[in-house]
Amino acid sequence: MDAEQIKCLASRYGLALTFEDARGNTVETDIGIIRRLLISMGVLTPHGDLADQADLSPFPPALVLRSRNGEITIDLTPDFREPGLEWQLVLEDGTTRRGHTAPPSGTGTSSARLVLADVPYGYHQFTLGASRAQTTLIVTPGTCWLPDSFERNEPSYGLSLQLYLLRTERNWGIGDFTDLGQMVRLAAARGCDVLGLNPLHQMFTDNPEHASPYSPASRRFLNILYIDVTAVPEYRASRMTQELVTSSGFQERIEQARRSSQVDYALVATLKLEALRLLHAEFHKQANATRRADYDRFVATAGESLASASLFQALRDHFASVEPAAVDWHHWPDAYRSPTAQGARAFARENSDKVDFHNWLQWIADQQLSAARNAATAAGMKVGLYLDLAVGCDRSGSETWASPSDYMAAAEVGAPPDIFNPAGQNWGLPPLNPVSLTAQGYRPFIELLRANMRHGGGLRIDHAMGLQRLYCIPEGSPPSAGAYVSYPMADLVGILALESQRHHCLVVGEDLGTVPAGFRDRMEDARILSYRVLFFEADEDGEFIPAGSYPRLAVAVAGSHDLPTLPSWLEGSDIELKDRLGLYPSPEDAIAQRRARETQRDAVLRLLGLQGTAQQLNPDAFSAAVHRFLGSSAALLAMTQLDDLIGEHTPVNVPATSTEHANWRRKYALTLEQIERTDGWKLLDILAAERRSATASIGERRSCGPSEPASVLEHKRR
Repeated sequence: MDAEQIKCLASRYGLALTFEDARGNTVETDIGIIRRLLISMGVLTPHGDLADQADLSPFPPALVLRSRNGEITIDLTPDFREPGLEWQLVLEDGTTRRGHTAPPSGTGTSSARLVLADVPYGYHQFTLGASRAQTTLIVTPGTCWLPDSFERNEPSYGLSLQLYLLRTERNWGIGDFTDLGQMVRLAAARGCDVLGLNPLHQMFTDNPEHASPYSPASRRFLNILYIDVTAVPEYRASRMTQELVTSSGFQERIEQARRSSQVDYALVATLKLEALRLLHAEFHKQANATRRADYDRFVATAGESLASASLFQALRDHFASVEPAAVDWHHWPDAYRSPTAQGARAFARENSDKVDFHNWLQWIADQQLSAARNAATAAGMKVGLYLDLAVGCDRSGSETWASPSDYMAAAEVGAPPDIFNPAGQNWGLPPLNPVSLTAQGYRPFIELLRANMRHGGGLRIDHAMGLQRLYCIPEGSPPSAGAYVSYPMADLVGILALESQRHHCLVVGEDLGTVPAGFRDRMEDARILSYRVLFFEADEDGEFIPAGSYPRLAVAVAGSHDLPTLPSWLEGSDIELKDRLGLYPSPEDAIAQRRARETQRDAVLRLLGLQGTAQQLNPDAFSAAVHRFLGSSAALLAMTQLDDLIGEHTPVNVPATSTEHANWRRKYALTLEQIERTDGWKLLDILAAERRSATASIGERRSCGPSEPASVLEHKRR
């Protein structure tokens, strides 16, 4: 297949032949990269021939339609434009409607469309004509849910944290769901409407040191290391477990895990799994009928998704015990390469107790997270838990094992070289295959959203640009050798809006990095909040925009898990760390980063009204000024992070590193009890005071009569 044919296929399947980098330069994609990505999507065979893509259906598997004035419009293909064709619509609730296509009007265009009235939001089955052509109609409101207070333009604020880094006097060396409930109550007591968290996705029980929450085994289930063992109801009835946990040797190991300045994942996992196995046995011995019924209902509702995830974890445990070097399912014998393979089915039958253990762990984790969510509701938080959906899963995890065709083979998600990461980034995550996604009527995406909105009043979409495109790198290539792959953004956002409204779940799109033209406008139209970091909000002249110019539909923040803390940014220690880790292509790049930081720092200090140099400035005064700024922003939601409240310097994560830096491990310097007893909430109180002032000013404007709608004010700011 020649280069021109490859280019035609690239255009058909959404692979960009060029893109604009962070500096505004046009980058041309190598044709060899395009060919390899087409193979990974299944469009071309491994030999480069065109794969069989025949699809004779007149409809795609799903049509995502926005309801307007109570009506939806279906565009008909030429084969279905004749009048009088019978159609049938089976609504989600089982109600059936029937009718016929209308005769053409004088313009000759009406028969090309079928307009249906009063179709409720949801997933409905549509059939047309004698050939029984079928599709799923996904009818969406088009806009995501917002709390009533947001609809009234009342500013809110919140706190974000990395749950696993929480230190308390009672946990087992890692933050747990009981700690989360305590954080909910503390944050709510200070007026927070939101408590933001890292991804809580399921990890690998056999390899707990695989710690990145952004590279999980499955994004549909939970990390069982967050379970508080002593809060499991069976613990009170299990003398054996209590004797184990209270024994001197076990207590010494718990204390060792607590004292460690970094999360000792291996030790934590050993302790918790040892106790939880005893509690699992106790459950099957002693649980009453009501509790057993609750468990059975959970397993039945989770269905095949949970069954395959738990079988996968049990198989991983097995292979880790017999051949640790071959735990990646790609190295398993063929008979275990899928949930339906002969060996995997036999293993499930012969080891049903081991599979059941992982089912039970997910039920316990789900119950404890649900309790934290209920605590947020009871405390009056308008959003509550604000969860994080990772952009992808680990290639060796259960998502890819259960359904490998959902993902592009031999390709990884990353980011092209930019100002902050000159070498580019490879996140090592397999991208969803847009060809397969469309062919399945978006089922994997729908299930993913439902799993992550169950317990959240808010959901952060990591790297939200993935709704429109992902930068995909053929396996084995450097990050600079990739291409952008397009996704059906209008359809994905429509589904996101539908699930958001159904779950009453606010949606935030993390839109940092290289943002395609028009992307943020589409987010705003769908009421997806933009993620605005103070240090990125500069104009073309390098001046940072004032607080009043932030978009209304936004979250105003000063940092994240991938960015330096406030003291580190001020001092520039993050640049020195990256230089020591060899993340700059040349010494000149490191020098350029230091100079750029000096210029940025001066501009930020001007923005904040602070005098003096970074060396002269008190870091506490800088942090206080930043929080006043965030609180006064026009964004509906302002967030701070626990790292900044307690003045952390060391980053949680250094992008583009894995083993080079101890990512995802550094615990908070203070325990939760110490934070309560000290002035650790001072910066949050500053943020809160500014937010209350903004709310009061809105009330004053209302009392003086009608004012311009927020959309008009936002247009004027732009």
